[in-house]
Amino acid sequence: PSKMGCGASSDKAPVQEAPVNKGLSRSGSRKGEAALMHSGGVKPSEHPAVRGSSADDTTKQSSQDGASGKPRKVSEAMLKELGQGHLLEGLTDAQKSALFSQLETLDQQLPGGLAQYVQSAKTLLQNSLDGKTPFDGFSPAVPEGQKLPLGSEEFTEMEALGMSAMAKSAFVLVAGGLGERLGYNGIKVSLPLYLAEQDKCFLQLYVEHILTMQAAAGGDCELPLVIMTSDDTHQLTEELLAAKNNFGMKPGQITLVKQNKVPALIDSEARFAVKDGLVETKPHGHGDVHTLLYQTGLAKKFADTGREWICFFQDTNGVIFRALPAVLGVSAKNGFDLNSVCVPRTPGEAVGAICKLEHGDGRSYTVNVEYNQLAPMLKQSDSFSGGDVADPATGTSPFPGNINCLILGVRNYLAVLDETKGMVKEFVNPKYADASKSKFKSPTRLECMMQDIPLLFPAGAKVGFTELDRLGCFSPAK
Repeated sequence: PSKMGCGASSDKAPVQEAPVNKGLSRSGSRKGEAALMHSGGVKPSEHPAVRGSSADDTTKQSSQDGASGKPRKVSEAMLKELGQGHLLEGLTDAQKSALFSQLETLDQQLPGGLAQYVQSAKTLLQNSLDGKTPFDGFSPAVPEGQKLPLGSEEFTEMEALGMSAMAKSAFVLVAGGLGERLGYNGIKVSLPLYLAEQDKCFLQLYVEHILTMQAAAGGDCELPLVIMTSDDTHQLTEELLAAKNNFGMKPGQITLVKQNKVPALIDSEARFAVKDGLVETKPHGHGDVHTLLYQTGLAKKFADTGREWICFFQDTNGVIFRALPAVLGVSAKNGFDLNSVCVPRTPGEAVGAICKLEHGDGRSYTVNVEYNQLAPMLKQSDSFSGGDVADPATGTSPFPGNINCLILGVRNYLAVLDETKGMVKEFVNPKYADASKSKFKSPTRLECMMQDIPLLFPAGAKVGFTELDRLGCFSPAK
């Protein structure tokens, strides 16, 4: 391991829409903007997997005028029509020019443009005012999955099966966050792992794990790593990889894809927040990773080059690779389209839970439910009117804890991306300023989560989970 020091880089209940396939409603015909760069110095415009890339490292497509097919300019009339006329108040001509330039970019980046973003925001904010929950009409049931005790014969069998499938896998790291809440001045993947060895960071650990599995796979195997960054982390991640020579990975083996921010909202009318004459923007959430894998063509490239599995993992859960080979083995044995890594969960614990949701119209999903939504949903049901209580046989909740590590089968995942553009359902989490619920304490925005991708899979998809002891898969830096 390098001894140069990784840490040197400078640096409530959400109200969701009901779990239906809403990605289709915002797909339109556009692609959002996605920046992509290989750590080996290959520009996006030179990379064959990036469709329509321009020389400025982004893929763009302008809003289209339905009648003429020509790019549509954001105008004062358009802003007023969208209820955003307040943005222009008190601005000089120069400030207006800067604002319109920003709005044009946002209109290009957002799937469906500014108009669709405002429409979706108004719908979700009205649901919040009306007290609608994301699970209206759905009944909870215990999900089907596999428990895999560490050290058991079954664990060893699954681990061996997973290693045999490893050569046809790819890895995706969600790394858009800074370490500010941890008192760390830098990106979270550069956090030091140990007090005794502060020059080794999370990203180095992850790369070394992947390289070790790559060597075990043998032959000419090269396991690709995609890292989703944000405006806050992109440059710092590039600098860290350059300083450390990719921690031993070959040029081009690591690909960075950067998510964009979305307009912040100040009230239930979905009016945009203003800061220094421009629209204030905030992160959209790690659900963007699916859109980016579609937009950049990386998911298709994985399929075309014989990859069968994609492993998604988080930025500061250093023990996850103890479990990933065995979880991959469970996926391979059962033919899972999607497999969530889970841990035993204490009732009421502040961890999302995997549930099976069943609707009277026949829809059924195995998906994450946030912990602050789980108890109310259970209490309203006939089967779990006592709420989130322990199973007497195990002492834990019958709904396992989700740790946001997913393994997806590439073939059906790609079909889902082609159908939905990878746009998972959005939610909004407003903090109201008073009982009138007309204004917010601070600006909010629409968000999306990586673990909601099962809601885009068709009926009949094989979605399950693998539950392991925490010791083997879950020790995040929070």
